[in-house]
Amino acid sequence: MRARTAVLCSVADQGVAALTNILVLVAAARLSTLADFARFSAAYLVFTVLLGVSGAYTGQPLVLKRGAGEETRGACRSAVAFTVLAAGVLGALLAAVCALVPGDTARALLMLGLVLPVVLGQDAVRYAFSTLQQPHLALLSDLLRLGCVLGALSVQDYGASPARLIAVWGLSALPALLLSAVLLHRATAGSPLRLRPMLRRGHLGQRFTVEFGVGNATGQLSVLGLGAVGNPLLVGALRGATTLFGPLNVLFTSATSFGPPILGRIGDERRRIRATAALAAVLAGTAALWATVLALLPDTAGRQLLGDTWPVAADLLPATGSQYAAMAVGTCGLLALRMLDPRTTLAIQVVFSLTAVAFLAGGYAVGGVPGAAWGLFLGSLCKAMATWIRVARLRRRTAARDEDVTADALPAAPGTY
Repeated sequence: MRARTAVLCSVADQGVAALTNILVLVAAARLSTLADFARFSAAYLVFTVLLGVSGAYTGQPLVLKRGAGEETRGACRSAVAFTVLAAGVLGALLAAVCALVPGDTARALLMLGLVLPVVLGQDAVRYAFSTLQQPHLALLSDLLRLGCVLGALSVQDYGASPARLIAVWGLSALPALLLSAVLLHRATAGSPLRLRPMLRRGHLGQRFTVEFGVGNATGQLSVLGLGAVGNPLLVGALRGATTLFGPLNVLFTSATSFGPPILGRIGDERRRIRATAALAAVLAGTAALWATVLALLPDTAGRQLLGDTWPVAADLLPATGSQYAAMAVGTCGLLALRMLDPRTTLAIQVVFSLTAVAFLAGGYAVGGVPGAAWGLFLGSLCKAMATWIRVARLRRRTAARDEDVTADALPAAPGTY
């Protein structure tokens, strides 16, 4: 497959996967009361964290494999098998614990545990197809999943329980998983299956998981925890607002995935940084424009999107739009740091993820749900500022080092030795 076609298939696949997640939340919001959508969102938030952990531990190390030889094919088989087995064990534990806990949220989490191997397994195969340089197969699988999940949710009645919606959503991924398994088996038949190396100390996925945990999971779990000890509707309100900004998540993911190789073609480091800063401005402007479009939506259109959740989500649009603009700047700042010195990103992720949690809790204590949304904005703003301050320092250090090298290379003046 040509490189341009492969990139287009990869981008399209990311778009379809993101669209599926957006439409699942939109469908659930339209089928649920405000309280039930909050319960569904809590379970879906747990899934989002587990999906990120799975991708960090098995998916990201897998896509770093080079070539399509037997070793790479075996790594793809092993990663998918490991994901399904690990998801089965974790899902069984989650279901067993939640079976002892009363409440609709616990029942939704119980159902999540039962369908976890299906949804995580289907996502793992996407990484395998990408590694095998066959992204069109991942796109085919995700298109099938999109059609199945929309068809399954469209026949549900208003007021369906969160547990039922989780079960329908999870089982609708089964046809895509079966198709992917058949295609993967054809592509990797006869390759070795090795699971033990993925459990050894030093596996690259362990570092990626730590970075995901401090960079993404901490903030998401803090929202879940704050909803548990404070207002349960907080989870549904914030989830509803962020769902409306789903298209921007596709842009951020594409910038992170395809930014380094594209920007790497620019020979001069200063021009690369300027191009990254320009990308940050474009993405931030897009976020502001999208927030304005959403704010101008009439209530009837908003209720068609999110049902009973629309009024509370609409109140959070200024804060969430500002947060996404700051996230655009921070994402591009991290992209610049990865090109300058990738070892600097983990410390920033740790410090400012904890800062965002503190702003989230402080904002909720001061101003309730809107205050929590503005707290998330302040956390994202601080992170964005820190990344670009670090970029500027590294750039000055590199420039100074280049000047020293240039000065040392100058010929000695006449008469000096």
